[in-house]
Amino acid sequence: MGATTTLMTFEEFERLPDEPNKLELMDGELIRMPPPIAHHVRVGKRTFITLEEAVGTLRRKEAPEDLGEVFCEMGYHIGSNFVIPDVSITHAGQAESKYLEGAPALAVEVISESNTAEMVQRKVRLYMANGAREVWLLYPRSASVLVYRGKVAVEVEGTLTSELLPGVVIDLSRIFGEPAA
Repeated sequence: MGATTTLMTFEEFERLPDEPNKLELMDGELIRMPPPIAHHVRVGKRTFITLEEAVGTLRRKEAPEDLGEVFCEMGYHIGSNFVIPDVSITHAGQAESKYLEGAPALAVEVISESNTAEMVQRKVRLYMANGAREVWLLYPRSASVLVYRGKVAVEVEGTLTSELLPGVVIDLSRIFGEPAA
């Protein structure tokens, strides 16, 4: 990921011209994300579909009042930062202007070779410090997920359960499909 050498404000960030790369702003640093590889997009899409089905099923059963919508690549304005998780679930009634305000209830990041450990940890801390209840880091190469709840992280393989989705068991082979080449 490339970054600018000078810091910018959120207002300056909003005035940037459209470009094909996904752009994020963290602590004044402009982050240009490289185009995702096909497997990354597939993992994100499968995650979105799985979460959309899970939230829909829960709504028919119990109607969880604390969860909002499931999004794919939705922008979140968090203080002076702007981030775009690969998949997210909002809090019910989450404030919205042009973007969603604050962190989502669940942020899901599909980890690629271009992600540095430092950048990933910065995003996890940003989400958790601003209201996220969970952050999932999906690692396609190892078919595993690092689940953050508060300051605790647990690595999960095989099946995933979440306090956000009571009674839902996610088969990770459905998410990861074929291993990346």
